[in-house]
Amino acid sequence: MSSIAITFIVLAVCLISSVPIAVSLGICSAVGIWLMDIPISMFTQRLYSTFNSIPLLAVPFFLLSGDIMLHGTLSKSLLDMCRTTAGHIRGGLGHISFVTCLFYGALCGSSAACTAAVGGTMIPAMEEEGYPKDFAVAVNTTGGLLANFIPPSVGLILAGSIGGVSIADLFIGSIVPGLLACALWLAVVYYYARTRGYGIIHPKQSWKSRLEGMWKAKLALGMPIVILGLIYTGVATPTEAGAAACVYGFIVETFITKSLNWQKFKKICISTIYTTGMVIFIVISANALGVVISTFQVTDKLLHLLTSIAPNQAALIFILLIFYLIVGCFLEGAAIILIVTPILVPIALSYGFDPRHFLIFQGMAVAVGLITPPVGTNLFVGCTIGDIGLVQLSKAVLPFILALIVAVIITGFVPWLSLCLL
Repeated sequence: MSSIAITFIVLAVCLISSVPIAVSLGICSAVGIWLMDIPISMFTQRLYSTFNSIPLLAVPFFLLSGDIMLHGTLSKSLLDMCRTTAGHIRGGLGHISFVTCLFYGALCGSSAACTAAVGGTMIPAMEEEGYPKDFAVAVNTTGGLLANFIPPSVGLILAGSIGGVSIADLFIGSIVPGLLACALWLAVVYYYARTRGYGIIHPKQSWKSRLEGMWKAKLALGMPIVILGLIYTGVATPTEAGAAACVYGFIVETFITKSLNWQKFKKICISTIYTTGMVIFIVISANALGVVISTFQVTDKLLHLLTSIAPNQAALIFILLIFYLIVGCFLEGAAIILIVTPILVPIALSYGFDPRHFLIFQGMAVAVGLITPPVGTNLFVGCTIGDIGLVQLSKAVLPFILALIVAVIITGFVPWLSLCLL
């Protein structure tokens, strides 16, 4: 049996045994380095070049800004604004959940944080208005995915850093595909609310009430304006925009809304440090596995295999989509991005893909794995905040998974969606 086969068998055994992702990657990488007698200096040099990266610093900044939002008042003001604008539509609270996730995802960059923040408020509210619990939890569990492919997505930051693609371009390019996915999910909510009579239709708010809701949420709406405005105008890099978002959130929550004190801020910083540490641990372990993969020339062999079964871009899109769906059932999204990006980007380029389009397509495809068992991160968050079983929730999210797959396919076949704003 070859060394690379033993390496991936070790990885599979670790994952099946519920060993944490980062530890699993580290163990199988150590086995591969030992079996192939790879000089440890090769790994340390590659590790240094990976972390000697300014764009990677954007990860803790956006995580911190999201935590400040979560523990402050800005997220609540966003929810209130969405209530006044969409409460009168059939399936109103479902629509409100997705629209709120759309805004909140543009502030924190973390799908789990988005699901927890919005779902914690919206799930009980939807149940009170007659939505079945499994449907309410499914809506908010799915809505959290918007943070995964709406800027400032942590996944896009990692993919851009590894794939050598401008993170600012990925942020801007992901906006239209993200809105497409959100629109399809809203259509699913409307269909179920109309055919099964879910929810209560509230009186339509006057334009005065809507404008008042927007005015109250002006500080929260300022956050994505700060982030995207600085990046899109070229005034700041994504990393600098992330730092600006932290400063903006801190000033607003501390001195204007006065909801943030020193003790709360200290807890927020500790939480951010803990999350950042986990991300860095995964990056280190995945980087070691990348050394093993490159040494064994996995990319070249996989390219040879794909060219024999995928004669064109269309065939490659379907093959990769199936691949991401399968792998997403067993690996966490960040781990998938870190492992496969250095392998698949050269292959995608050989098929004529624009690297920005490909990484946005990949980000959306990887997001499907966040709501598919048995390793669906958002599923676990949804089960926890909604107090519902994994099997029940897995069934309830199926219509939303199908809608997301449609959005992924459309994004893959229509590069214009990812490139039209660039």
